[in-house]
Amino acid sequence: MEKDIIRGGQFLVKDVPCDAIFTPEDLNEEQKMMRDSVKEFADRELWANWERFEAKDYAFTEACMKKAGEMGLLAVAVPEKYEGLGMGFVSTVMVCDYISGATGSFSTAFGAHTGIGTMPITLYGTEEQKQKYVPKLASGEWFGAYCLTEPGAGSDANSGKTKAVLSEDGSHYLISGQKMWISNAGFCNLFIVFARIEDDKNITGFIIENDPSNGISLGDEEKKLGIHSSSTRQVFFNETKVPVENMLSERGNGFKIAMNALNVGRIKLAAGCLDAQRRVLGEAVNYANERIQFKTPIMNFGAIKAKIAQMAINAYVGESATYRAAKDIENRIAIREAAGNSHQEAELKGVEEFAIECSILKVAVSEDIQQTADEGVQVFGGMGFSADTPMESAWRDARISRIYEGTNEINRMLTVGMLVKKAMKGHVDLLGPATAVGEELMGIPSFEVPDFSACMSEEKDMVHRLKKVFLMVAGSAVQKFGPALEEHQQLLLCASDILIETYMAESAILRTEKNVKRFGEDAQKTQIAMAQLYLYQAVDIVISKAKEAIVSFAEGDEQRMMLMGLKRFTKYTNHPNVVALREQIADKIAADNRYTFDA
Repeated sequence: MEKDIIRGGQFLVKDVPCDAIFTPEDLNEEQKMMRDSVKEFADRELWANWERFEAKDYAFTEACMKKAGEMGLLAVAVPEKYEGLGMGFVSTVMVCDYISGATGSFSTAFGAHTGIGTMPITLYGTEEQKQKYVPKLASGEWFGAYCLTEPGAGSDANSGKTKAVLSEDGSHYLISGQKMWISNAGFCNLFIVFARIEDDKNITGFIIENDPSNGISLGDEEKKLGIHSSSTRQVFFNETKVPVENMLSERGNGFKIAMNALNVGRIKLAAGCLDAQRRVLGEAVNYANERIQFKTPIMNFGAIKAKIAQMAINAYVGESATYRAAKDIENRIAIREAAGNSHQEAELKGVEEFAIECSILKVAVSEDIQQTADEGVQVFGGMGFSADTPMESAWRDARISRIYEGTNEINRMLTVGMLVKKAMKGHVDLLGPATAVGEELMGIPSFEVPDFSACMSEEKDMVHRLKKVFLMVAGSAVQKFGPALEEHQQLLLCASDILIETYMAESAILRTEKNVKRFGEDAQKTQIAMAQLYLYQAVDIVISKAKEAIVSFAEGDEQRMMLMGLKRFTKYTNHPNVVALREQIADKIAADNRYTFDA
């Protein structure tokens, strides 16, 4: 069975059949019921009260978290053994998707609590720690927060200065240090804290109950660009006593815990940006249908249609890729459990396997919500700039997504770095395909016109060739620089954008092909248009980034050959009609007055 399941990063060297990927249309009845109840909660409790979140009503955020706990929404990913719902990874991602679209304030509180506040104990805690803390966190009786970042330790997470000193009798540690940007700090009952013991190379994790009489104090609420009602404070520890049994995992394992928590956080952050896109698009198209200028709804103007179409494309593609990766992770977890791994180990390794895809999604979808919110403001015109409409807050809330869970720059470089490491370990064969691409460049190109009569066949062929562009550029760069490639950050960023666009485009194309096969081409006309247009844009980005890299590290004949290869690999047989496809997408969205493609 394991041979049939794709490994992380292998999408680059394997052509994946469409029936091997999961799509939002594959959600089962139980998942759809869960989705509908989450949407109903978000509409009733969150969206209807968006102004309260903008007014920095921290108590309201906490009250909404309590309600989410009562509904079981904080317990989705928690095993039943610890009074959770024990739902699979796809369901976890789906809840994260639909609960996060109404306001960034609540989605931050929810993500910080269910992800980095609870999950490290679920995945790394001892049985005693899990029995003691997880049921309280799952029910919303307690809330969690995660203390990693410090004034001098941001992207370099392992450089924290917070100290943990063992007491003379060996019964507890004394924690002293300063943590910043701590989400949920104002109302949490428990902190996951990272500190360094002596001069250890790596930090260590601890579970610390929030007791002000135990040397714990908080800074004022931070004044932030967005996520106004997300409680964000500095936390100070002054010889805070922590029993030795509250060490999380082993000494020096904190950096590993932090990195694995970020992997899960990245795909959840992507999911958390999806419904925000749908809602922004819904508000924008609703306004464009009603706003009359020059005696006609502004929705009838081509300039507005272009914006609405792009918002829809972004949402569709982000959805396609996020649910694809979520199911790949779920499958990998199932394989590990079947092989005898504990649930903890299976989930950790399952997510770690697809860390590349998690980083890809984090970057792509966080940038899409920013673009969507920005265009939403533009559709609203002057009203979009007013705090009386939700567009202004959506724009501000979207901005943090590119910084959370590792900045997008860090994540871009990680995608390529992790892929190269996987290749060195033999988990993904990059060398063979890269060599084959090199030989193809030396050969005579085929002048046969392929048969592209089957739906999505030309698009799949193009994706296959975009993978060759990555192998050509990254393969040559690795050959030239070896391990020193990581010092050439601008080249890594170029390679990463090629990788990201390829994965996102392929995900949308495979989803569309799968749905054409089961629902018919007529029923998928708009989805076909969205997949085609995204690919068209992706090809342009790939050409630009590949060219930038090639002219920056290759010279003479090698440069000329690679530029010729780039031209060959990105050549369309039949260009899509960009304007007609945009019109088609926008007209469908306008008629429905909202986004309707999330099944």
